[in-house]
Amino acid sequence: MWSHRRLPRPRTLAGQFLALQAVLLVLVVAVTSVVSFRQSDADFRDARGARLRASAENLASTAAVQVGMGSPGQRRALTFYAQQRQDDTGASAVDLTDTTGTILVSTDPTRVGDEIDLGPGVTDRRAWSGDVDDRGERAIAAQVPILARGKKNAGDLVGVVVVTERYPSLAERARQTLPDMVAFLAVGLALGLAGAWLLARLIKRRTRGLEPAEIAELADQREALLTSLREGVLAVNEAGVVTLLSESARALLDLPADSQGRQLADLDLPLRVLELLLGDEDVRDAVAVVAGRVLVLNGNRVVQDGRPAGTVTTLRDRTELLALQSQLSARESVTETLRAQTHEFANQLHTISGLLELEEYDEAGRLIGTLTRRRAEISDFVLERVEDPSVAALLVAKTSLAAERRVELALSDDSRLPRLVPDLAADLGTVLGNLVDNAVDAAAGADGARVDVRLTADDHEAVVQVADSGPGVPADRVDDIFDRGFSTKPSDASGRGVGLALVQVVCERRGGSVSVHNDRGAVFTARLPVTTEDPDDRRP
Repeated sequence: MWSHRRLPRPRTLAGQFLALQAVLLVLVVAVTSVVSFRQSDADFRDARGARLRASAENLASTAAVQVGMGSPGQRRALTFYAQQRQDDTGASAVDLTDTTGTILVSTDPTRVGDEIDLGPGVTDRRAWSGDVDDRGERAIAAQVPILARGKKNAGDLVGVVVVTERYPSLAERARQTLPDMVAFLAVGLALGLAGAWLLARLIKRRTRGLEPAEIAELADQREALLTSLREGVLAVNEAGVVTLLSESARALLDLPADSQGRQLADLDLPLRVLELLLGDEDVRDAVAVVAGRVLVLNGNRVVQDGRPAGTVTTLRDRTELLALQSQLSARESVTETLRAQTHEFANQLHTISGLLELEEYDEAGRLIGTLTRRRAEISDFVLERVEDPSVAALLVAKTSLAAERRVELALSDDSRLPRLVPDLAADLGTVLGNLVDNAVDAAAGADGARVDVRLTADDHEAVVQVADSGPGVPADRVDDIFDRGFSTKPSDASGRGVGLALVQVVCERRGGSVSVHNDRGAVFTARLPVTTEDPDDRRP
């Protein structure tokens, strides 16, 4: 049978801090113990070495010892003096050696006859103290030369006093320091527990009460979410630093891989995009062109604990949608034009039919001639100045559409437009159609309604200028007129405020511009650079 193993519950943040502090505390205690032992060795060496040396000097200057070391028969009596020094100092052993280091007298009879290494300078009548190896154990010893006393050999070196004391064992020192170490460890653990609990509470408060495993899980989920989203996500803090940049946003804005963590102003972005991302207001369906892509931006201000924390902006690629919208706009324009022409032709056919029924054949002929001549005059006038067939056909069609709404659409005499490459002709047609429709809407309903169109082109750019006899653009709304959704006309089911935004996007996508000013009505001027490549081919 299958058995389900219960996964271990992740330790809490406070438990992890406590475990870490306990490990650090044990390490500190261990290091402190080593340092303490070394310090105690140094203190023992300094304090005991001085005392042992003083005791050895006292014994070496004793007259009985000086005389006895020079007389072999009296050496046995010197044990009394050595034992007395041992009792006074608490030394491990007190030895009297000859000048070669052989023990002659000792408080420990088993040491008599052993060889001792004499320290440097002792045979030269200088005292010495330091660490020695006493029968395999570490000890400290003081060695003082014994000088003979008498008339014949006074001052001769007759032996050496060696006072030895072994170092305390590790167990002895541990018994001495263990209570202090335990107390120190207990106090440290108590303080560590309190500190870990307080630190964990502080961190959990800053992390919304989440444990480390939950934070890691959220981070993984965030990465998975950002990776799966086709829309780009960009977060900027109050200092203007990019704190979050999804891969799709990086690709849409054509930014380098190390953009996250850098100042947004230092990145190579168009000025309009920087204004949208760093602005103080929320962004709703703002259109911008970046690296040949048409992007729609939506951004919100983030407020945390009542304080602004930056902005979060989503980016959508609407390049393909723009192309479809442009085509739809062109189809809609054609439909409206055909409807207007159908209405116009129906009226004209009804008039001709009535004349024929009345047997006014001459009048019917004159009317047909007039209509034919008028249509030919319009077509000829346009074709003389506009060589591109698609743009010329659009102008002729828009003339009929404007006429139905009692608006005169006129092409300026100085207009000159050669045949254009297909992609430029399509974009110019989109711009011209939307500007003319907007101008007709603005001028319609007034006496003497008129729309003037001027088209020019050279080797560098094509210029479309459309002026209407309407009321013009309010001075306080000039900066908003190209925003998506802006319109001075009432809303209906078809939607408003798309045409001028589409004109701006088409112009900017080609690297051009569109502007407006008032001159007895609104005057729109669009500039489209002349290129031999399709803008879609420039997209990465």
